[in-house]
Amino acid sequence: MRLSSTILSAAALAWATGVLAAQPATMRLDYIHSGNALSEQYAIDRVVVEPLPWPGDMTRTLDDTNRGVNMVEVVDAKTGKLLYSRGFSTVFGEWKSTEEAGKLTRAFGESVRFPQPAAPVKVRILKRDERNQFSVVWSVEVDPDALDVVRKQPPAPAKPIPLRVSGPSPRKVDLLIIGDGYTRAELGKFEKTAKRLAEHLFAVSPFKERAQDFNVWGLAVPTEESGISRPSTHTHHASPLNTRYDIFGSERYVLTTDNRALRDIAQYAPYEFIEILVNNDTYGGGGIYGQFSTAAADNDWANYLFVHEFGHHFAGLADEYYTSPVAYQAASGRPEPWEPNATADPVHPKWLRHVTSGTPLPTPWPKAEYEAHSREYQKIRAQLRKENRPEGEMSKLFKEDLAWTSALFARAPHAHAVGAFEGANYEATGYYRPAQQCLMFDRSDAFCAVCAEAIGQTIDLYSRTKEQK
Repeated sequence: MRLSSTILSAAALAWATGVLAAQPATMRLDYIHSGNALSEQYAIDRVVVEPLPWPGDMTRTLDDTNRGVNMVEVVDAKTGKLLYSRGFSTVFGEWKSTEEAGKLTRAFGESVRFPQPAAPVKVRILKRDERNQFSVVWSVEVDPDALDVVRKQPPAPAKPIPLRVSGPSPRKVDLLIIGDGYTRAELGKFEKTAKRLAEHLFAVSPFKERAQDFNVWGLAVPTEESGISRPSTHTHHASPLNTRYDIFGSERYVLTTDNRALRDIAQYAPYEFIEILVNNDTYGGGGIYGQFSTAAADNDWANYLFVHEFGHHFAGLADEYYTSPVAYQAASGRPEPWEPNATADPVHPKWLRHVTSGTPLPTPWPKAEYEAHSREYQKIRAQLRKENRPEGEMSKLFKEDLAWTSALFARAPHAHAVGAFEGANYEATGYYRPAQQCLMFDRSDAFCAVCAEAIGQTIDLYSRTKEQK
């Protein structure tokens, strides 16, 4: 007798969420984060009890990775005991660094999730100060028994699909892949694509070696039209997550700024991390640490986009490239980045233990030759977009650029060394990356040792190994 996929899905969901382990409920605080380049404010929106139990390990409730622009802390209101913490970054934080933030004020919805406490707690949002240390910028008391807590949710708009179930959720990293811009007739396509991209993720080290530490779920609410909005080409589609291209004026930047829509859909599957697949072939994606990442599922470079953007979201990895145009304004001075793979100190980089004896710091590389080539490449790229040329022409340009860069780097004396290579974090000077070439630098297919270590540390925060059990 064959069980239906619905029954199998329900069984996998019940097992993986660890219902029998008496996990606490999942509580979510939705709030509004508003401001501009000079100031910011917070205001409570609502407190929600989500439909599924807390997916995380209750023995690893405190974050020791020291990553993110922000940190959430949940403390017992009576005793002050720290119950839960996690680092994260926000869409508001990125927008604040744009030119627009100097001209007007905007508001963004945000959320923090934590195990439901037994008594009132204070939820504190911290932010890094000028010393790169966290300090409290907002605090609000949350009573789990308050009358205005939302405890009943509407029926799930779609059923989660178990793409990879390695064990109970509290012992695993739960990755939720959400589709946006898929019609009902394309839901099978979404499931197939989500499986393929997840398989690729686990073919890339260090995810490859830690594949059994993950559960992967799929979820897609169907749309009336295929694809998401791309305003720069006058393409506008309604979609459940309101994901779109052209975020902050960057044609390739894909995000949703509709946090409530995202959380109200995601809450029906176990998750700690979210990757949104958009049903488009135009190159694009994005990633916010601790929030979500996105990738254009039908692009020729979807494999790279999926992994690169997930690197931002999952491990807080910085972009190491610096010749592509971005929406952000350059920071005054060169403060030390919190990201694990970028530094302003090339002589004593934070990854010094990975640098072998004899490697010069800073580390020479064919920077001038690379930049001369990149300037010409960027001109061609901009022209292709201006003329709205077929996506295949852009993919061909990317392939040629990667081949040229890889050939140049292969001849360099420190091609495979960990050092301090100038050019990172969108800046040509003053910031340094650990390796000459890495998946966070260009469209190559491997993480450097420093990025791999940072990914492993995040996996350790969420997944319990056999030895820990």
